[in-house]
Amino acid sequence: MPTYKIRGIDVEFPFEAYDCQLVYMEKVIQSLQNKCNALLESPTGTGKTLCLLCATLAWRKSLGSFSTLGSQVNNQISGSQSSVNSSQSGDSKLPTILYTSRTHSQLRQVIQELKTSNYRPKMVILGSREQLCIHREVSLLRGSAQNNACRFLCKKGTNRRCNHHSRVADYMKNNPHLGDEPIDIEDLINIGRTFGPCPYFMTRELQKTVDIVFAPYNYLIDPWFRKGLGVKWKNSILIFDEAHNLEGICADAASFDLSSGLLTACISEAKNCIDISSTRRGQSSDETLNPDNFAILRALLLKLEKRIAEVPINSKELGFTKPGPYIYELLADLNITQETAYKLIDIVEVAAELLQEDKLQNKKSTTACRIESISNILKIIFRDKGTAHSAYYRVHVREADANAADVLKGKASRTLSWWCFNPGIAMQEFSRLEVGSIILTSGTLSPMDSFAQELKLNFPLRVENPHVITSKQIWAGIVPVGPSGYLLNSSYRNRDSIEYKQELGNTIVNIARIVPDGLLIFFPSYYLMDQCIACWKNTSHGNLTTIWERICKHKKPVVEPRQSSLFPLAIEDYMAKLKDTSTSGAVFFAVCRGKVSEGLDFADHAGRAVVITGMPFATMTDPKVRLKREYLDLQAQFQGGEYKETKLSFLSGEDWYNQQASRAVNQAVGRVIRHRHDYGAIIFCDERFGHPSRKSQISLWIQPHIQCYSKFGDVVYTLTRFFRESRICGSTNLKLIKTEVSGDVRELKPVDLLDKISLEETPAVDQACYALHEVKNRNTSSHSGEIVPANRSSLSPYKGIWASELKNSSDLIQFEKKLLLSGRKSIQYRDHEFIDLTSNSSLHAKPRKEELIAPCSTKKRKVLISESDQMQCVKKISEIASDAESSQPSSFIPITNKVKHEKPQISDSGSRIIAQGSAPSKVDGTTYRIEAEIQSEKSKGSHSNAPPCGGEETKGSAFLIQVQEKLSATEYKEFVGFMKAMKSKAMKISHVLQSIAKLFTGPERLPLLRRFKDYVPAKYHPLYEQYLMNNS
Repeated sequence: MPTYKIRGIDVEFPFEAYDCQLVYMEKVIQSLQNKCNALLESPTGTGKTLCLLCATLAWRKSLGSFSTLGSQVNNQISGSQSSVNSSQSGDSKLPTILYTSRTHSQLRQVIQELKTSNYRPKMVILGSREQLCIHREVSLLRGSAQNNACRFLCKKGTNRRCNHHSRVADYMKNNPHLGDEPIDIEDLINIGRTFGPCPYFMTRELQKTVDIVFAPYNYLIDPWFRKGLGVKWKNSILIFDEAHNLEGICADAASFDLSSGLLTACISEAKNCIDISSTRRGQSSDETLNPDNFAILRALLLKLEKRIAEVPINSKELGFTKPGPYIYELLADLNITQETAYKLIDIVEVAAELLQEDKLQNKKSTTACRIESISNILKIIFRDKGTAHSAYYRVHVREADANAADVLKGKASRTLSWWCFNPGIAMQEFSRLEVGSIILTSGTLSPMDSFAQELKLNFPLRVENPHVITSKQIWAGIVPVGPSGYLLNSSYRNRDSIEYKQELGNTIVNIARIVPDGLLIFFPSYYLMDQCIACWKNTSHGNLTTIWERICKHKKPVVEPRQSSLFPLAIEDYMAKLKDTSTSGAVFFAVCRGKVSEGLDFADHAGRAVVITGMPFATMTDPKVRLKREYLDLQAQFQGGEYKETKLSFLSGEDWYNQQASRAVNQAVGRVIRHRHDYGAIIFCDERFGHPSRKSQISLWIQPHIQCYSKFGDVVYTLTRFFRESRICGSTNLKLIKTEVSGDVRELKPVDLLDKISLEETPAVDQACYALHEVKNRNTSSHSGEIVPANRSSLSPYKGIWASELKNSSDLIQFEKKLLLSGRKSIQYRDHEFIDLTSNSSLHAKPRKEELIAPCSTKKRKVLISESDQMQCVKKISEIASDAESSQPSSFIPITNKVKHEKPQISDSGSRIIAQGSAPSKVDGTTYRIEAEIQSEKSKGSHSNAPPCGGEETKGSAFLIQVQEKLSATEYKEFVGFMKAMKSKAMKISHVLQSIAKLFTGPERLPLLRRFKDYVPAKYHPLYEQYLMNNS
């Protein structure tokens, strides 16, 4: 396993690290060493989580051994008993690491990454009873009902006891190694079901002595959860992974909404508490079950209901708004003050417990107790037993659509809200607790400025990492106009026009025609998505085919549902339609900030392109958005007040509004290109993305690749070319293609294949929606052919020598020459390496330092070409595997070091010679054909495109073909794996050679066994000869 020394820390990393990974780990360690905060963005697929874990744990290990049983034994053997004691997190000064993410499914992935690393800290993953409870009855409950039922069954002296809870102490005593190896929620549940202890209480015991705690965000953000952790916060390390929504989560956790319906339910439950406590009063001496307490609670709630109903609302749209401290004035009328609030909280919690006990004993419906929400609201209002935080709030009362019951009673349905507009409130507490470092990381944090400004924290360290993909794996473009030249702009003024909807629909028809497999279309809102789809279903052209039908012709549609409960079915439907071969894939119509845009992995064929149809601005009339903007403008006006010492600049309301939209866009485009071998297109179908201010807020790794196309024809042409080349070079992997030439069957050389890729026809733009515009001095051919979607096209037949002929204006000729023929003197095969089987160095030579830290584009996909020297036939043995894994046989044919190209032959009359087998192409309203003439050697005919390669190169190519012929598909896949392992040094060379020798066992494979010795490094020949003798 490679080890990298970063800022004096030895970091063990499971793989050879890319330069962006080394930069990322360096910033993590710098943050930990300097006890400062860091804001780190690294795109999905760059190994962000693994880098974060390895760097953090390497730093922690440098301070002292982990608390695992193995570390303690080693320390005892070495006589370092004091080190053993100091390694216990509960007693030591060593920092605890708290690693949080948004959901448990994301934490599950983090723990899988920990398993691939070489680090084994004492660890625990925390979860709620909902995830961890294994009690036969309680596990069926949810929310506060489950929590209260669990507490009731764990009480001493009750008739019913939880057997799982009573077994925890003995199990923990007999299994001190628990947590030494990475364990997940599922592992804990399996232990509980097999041996009996409660997984929930096991984690509570285990967390007292661990080095690293994994938990969801709310365990740190919610002050009541945080107090229950029992962590020594001083110098601890807080990591927030997938932190792109952190500011919103912090603000929501500190806010509340109390609706009329919820308040009515609380009043009803208070009345039930009075009845239950009155019944039990004679049976129990418990003073907390005093009916008078619950009567007071009910009276206060009734008075609050009346007080909210009396609030004057002059405008339903604007509602009633007051500064944050007004909430104390409103509650003072009910005699709820700092002195009485916590007494009331105690009464509410007793009431909730009483209701739950009654439901369990009488086997009533175990729904959640609504009255507990009153306790949560009071805790938010009277947090820290002070009122200073109310300055960051606004009180808002709004009228909602009344339900039938309220209408009959003559009551207005209203909601009382207390909204927090300073997410930094949750993070301020960590500063008071003197934590060491706070690290926020995600694949889409851009634009970063708002994070520091919103969270009111200084982030001295910031990183916006590039992706590990090459420029040939991404197509990013801004499409300002559609096929007929109509401006694409989804702004409020334009989005409802029929012309815009039709133009957007016709644009998507063409994109669906070109993009293979999965296509994601993101709209700014559900409203606009519904409006567009309805328009497309009802709008038809002269052929009576609607836009929707033309989209469905190329891809089967799935629409993101508004109801979250229906979302899993939509995902299943999408994946099923992707597998349907009757069309070229599926299209998922979704919404920015919806479930599709958050955390889902549309890798490879599931998401080959993402289309952003507009800027997803929040509704300006929404009261929460309006008040947030007003709050920020006021803060900026006074330059932050108490935050002046932090030297933070403050967002204006307008800046925040724009950056929220940009972050939603970045989150949506992050659904595609999910790993270093993936490829895809990012298409911005709104002219506003072309403005420098908008473009600068797109994720930094995308910005260098973005092109703005003034003509839709250029979009069709370049996008088609991208997918044709990506599919053939990335997926097809230079398959062995046989074509007929003058009646003979021959192998198509890579040079020929490259030219065939370049000369593929561009699909004609959909004629129903493409208006020919700005066509000047161009001759339109009468030929037109049916063009299939890009992923269903095949290579056109090769017949004769290709001739270069163009029939367009001079500027178009130059454009096409640049696009198709640039760099032909040094031909590079996209995403491929050619491996030199005759070289020993590729098998045992130590990689240079520059290679270890080089980015993916320079390190993994090199093609060395020299104009002065003969080009090597095959370069590195591991890349044979990439081609070998394709569905059809692959071969490596010798390639030339130099191919000449003559200028296109154009006659004086403007006509041209068209090669046989070429297909017409229509782009930008003009039909033309593009072919390339390859200068062949004189008098050698069509077979002599290049001088022959050396004997060693031909020998290596022939050997690979024979290996494929002799081995089965499964065996060849194993052979591929061993070749990769040899190159990456993931296995010992002796193991690799022995395994390959076994594959070549048998009389018919013995020649392969002997010939493979030629490609084994000389210093390993004696070893290989032993295997050769054994098999012979």
